[in-house]
Formats: sequence, structure tokens, C-alpha cells
Amino acid sequence: MSTEVRVPTLGESVSEATVATWFKKPGDPVAADEMLCELETDKVTVEVPSPAAGTMGEIVAAEGETVGVDALLATITEGEASKSKSAPAKEPKDDKAKTAQAASGSNGDKGNTDVMVPTLGESVSEATVSTWFKKVGDSVAQDEMLCELETDKVSVEVPAPAAGTLCEILAQEGDTVQAGGKLAILSGSADGTIEPQKRPEPADEAGDDKPAASGKDVEDAPSAKKAMAEKGVSRDQVQGSGRDGRVMKDDVAKAAAAATQAPAASSTPAQAPRAASPAEDAEREERVKMTRLRQTIARRLKDSQNTAAMLTTYNEVDMTEVMALRNEYKDEFNKKHGVKLGFMSFFTKACCHALKEVPEVNAEIDGTDIVYKNFVHIGIAAGTPTGLVVPVIRDADQMGFAAIEKAIAEKGARARDGKLSMAEMQGGTFTISNGGVYGSLMSSPILNPPQSGILGMHKIQQRPMVVNGEIKARPMMYLALSYDHRIVDGKGAVTFLVRVKEALEDPRRLLMDL
Repeated sequence: MSTEVRVPTLGESVSEATVATWFKKPGDPVAADEMLCELETDKVTVEVPSPAAGTMGEIVAAEGETVGVDALLATITEGEASKSKSAPAKEPKDDKAKTAQAASGSNGDKGNTDVMVPTLGESVSEATVSTWFKKVGDSVAQDEMLCELETDKVSVEVPAPAAGTLCEILAQEGDTVQAGGKLAILSGSADGTIEPQKRPEPADEAGDDKPAASGKDVEDAPSAKKAMAEKGVSRDQVQGSGRDGRVMKDDVAKAAAAATQAPAASSTPAQAPRAASPAEDAEREERVKMTRLRQTIARRLKDSQNTAAMLTTYNEVDMTEVMALRNEYKDEFNKKHGVKLGFMSFFTKACCHALKEVPEVNAEIDGTDIVYKNFVHIGIAAGTPTGLVVPVIRDADQMGFAAIEKAIAEKGARARDGKLSMAEMQGGTFTISNGGVYGSLMSSPILNPPQSGILGMHKIQQRPMVVNGEIKARPMMYLALSYDHRIVDGKGAVTFLVRVKEALEDPRRLLMDL
């Protein structure tokens, strides 16, 4: 009996995808729900599981082909796996041999293992080779880190699939590679033991010996490597504070600050400054290619500015009552609900309250139509080591403070770990961005299309305010609402922001729906 493997639903406003990688070949045995292939769209990466156990039959859509929703990808022959084709794939008993055999079906050198580009993650079809930790001729142990790849979502470390010697690097630093592409070739005996080999004299690479030794067993955090490249800090200048001496991003920042504060050691007397030529300045510059995530962010933000008639209105809110309420109940709240009571739940509830009164801020434009949303899906902008993401809390208007805080904490953790699915970042109707956590006093946030409104929170700062005729120090925060003037009038925008201000300055209004 034959079972068809078809393209699943790809997500919101996505009608086609490209076949990125096949994990199985015709004749391979497959288990039910085992991943068969990966599809790439302009928004998300979709893994296609096997609908039944059996043997991989015909692959109808090859890698690189574009397929529509529900298109036929392959067939599965249910029942006993085909012995004639799958037997060679079953012979290896250890993981090293399996990896080598799966990596290359026609490798003529016995004991050679291909190093392949691993699965890169959601909505990622290619990556850039960032750093090679090994050189040709180096001996490597199984699972030792060989190189690091950079994508628009995450940094991916590539371990050695087997022990051996790195005999050829096929993708150099800076090269762009596709998912499933070949990076390098390892040579070694069939059982994985490293063959003795004379190392080349490192006449011109003596400076590389120390970093290679220090990074053999402990790999630095990808964010730290990126920070070192951006700040021009060498690995020798950084003292790692992570586990086993692993260098973290904060370590790089400390090293860069120390280098800036250190006095310049010079035995020669100071000379009058001279004008540098453009050629001399160019030698001191560093050109770094934008990450794919940064390119995507840049494109979307510019598209937003070019499409919407964006305008920003400002107000300020006295945070006295919210802070007093939070301080009074935060311990009891944490004890009962198992999550900390923060400010974001207050702002989320206040925005849900205001959106009911000014529904156009919760609407969007579709051609010549205005689509009013009878629900509130709040996007919470979150900064991660790789860039800005906006996980969405669905039906936030139906949730209580505890549920909102739990959702924010859970999605924030998943965002920092790079584990958010594309579905978790789609469908938002309004966005809240908190620049205050970074110290921003005031800013004008950019709309997250196709949404028509975004609220910018900022730093809480003690300022003198006139209260009942007296000047008092109050914890104040500037609020900024950016909105699409094509659909939201100034009156609606100001009314929305005033309602948020009123709800925060007197949180009891939220309970009474005022």
C-alpha cells in the first residue's frame, strides 16, 4: 500500500515553498512521524513528517523545486522496508559510520567523512560560514567543533561527525552555503581512530597556536564571537566567565571597555596631529557583512515607512499607583501564580482596555477595505542576541494578569533561545515595545505591518511634577504611540493614549471597565 506525502499548510499568507533538504532517499526505511524533508518559505521553515511507517518510495519534488500547498512531495510504501535498497544503510553500527554514509553516497576514499551543513532552523535556507576553528591538517575528535555558521536567525556550531583529520575545507569563511551542503572532508581510519600525520610547520601562523589550544574543548558563545568581531577584540584579550572558561558576550564588553580606558603606551613624544589620507583610513576600517536577520529587519522596517502614513503622538504617565500596587502584591502574586508581577501585564491590560474604545488602532488596511479585529493579539517586541523578534500573545484581552505574565516569560525565554516558531510571531493586531529596559527616555517606534498601531514604553525617571499645587518628585514615563494615519485619525490616537495613561495612573479603572 502506498501513502502520499503532501505539502502541509504553510502559514498565514504563504501559498508556496521551496524544497530545501531531503533527509531520506528512495529505499530508506522510515518511521511514522519521522522527518522526511524540509520546506523553505519566505517566512518559515516547515519540516514534513512521514504520515506512515514503511519504505521511502518515489521523490516527486526534488531539492530546489517550488511546490504549492497540498502538492505531492513523495510516496511511502507501507509495511516491511525494502531490503535491497536499505540494507547498505543499515550496516554501520556506530554513529560515525552512519554519519559518513549519510553524508555522501559516492565517496571514493575509504574512511572519509563529509561534513555537511546541518538543519539551520525555521525560515532559514542558507547560512554564511563565520569562523573555522580548525585548519587543514588538524586532527579532530568526534563532536569537536569545526566551524560556526551564521544565519538570519541563529548562529550554528558544526561538530565533527567522526574523529579523523581535516583534509579539505570546501566552504571558506565568508562563503554562503545551502542547507544540506558540504562544508569539508574528514579523513581517518574506518573505525574512527586518528591516523598519525605530521603537522605542517606553522611558520606564519604561530600566533594561532594559543587560541586553537584554548578553544579545543570549550567553544565560546556565538554572540561573544560576533561581539569580538564587531569591537575588534581578540580572543586573547578576553577572560571567559562562563562554564569551563567559555567566553560570554558580557566578557567581550568588559574587555572592550578595559581596552578603551587603558592609557596608550608610547615612549615617543606627542606629535602634532596630521591629516590622514583616505587610503590610510580605509586600512583602519572593518567591513562586516550584515547578518541575514539584520537584512530582513532593515527591509521590513523600510517597507513599513514607505507604505504607512506613520505618525507618532506622545504623552507621559505617572507610575506611582502601578508601582505601589506592584510592590504591595508582588510577593503574594509570585507565591500564588509562580511568576513575577511585572509592568508589562499592566500595560498589556491597559492597551486591551483602550483598543475596545478605539477599535481602529486594532484594525488593518487590506486594499480598499478596513479589517476590524474583534480580538486582541498583542505582540511583545523582544531583543535577542541575534536581533529583534515579536512573539504574539493571542487573545490577550481574555487573559488575566497571571496568564499574561506567564505568557510573556515563556515566550521571552523561547525568543532568547531561538526556539520561537513562525506561528508564534504571526497574527498580531497591536504591538508593545519596551525601550525603557535599555534606558531609552523617548523614541518613535516603527509600525509592525500590517498593524496600525504600536506603543512605545520608556524609562521610568523621577521628575518634578505639580501635584495639587505642590511640586513633588514622581516616577514618570514617556509613552509614544505610532499609528497609521491612513486609518487612525489624530483624535483616535490621542484618545487611545489618554485611556492607557488613565488606566495606569488609576489601575482600579481596569477592574471597573472605565
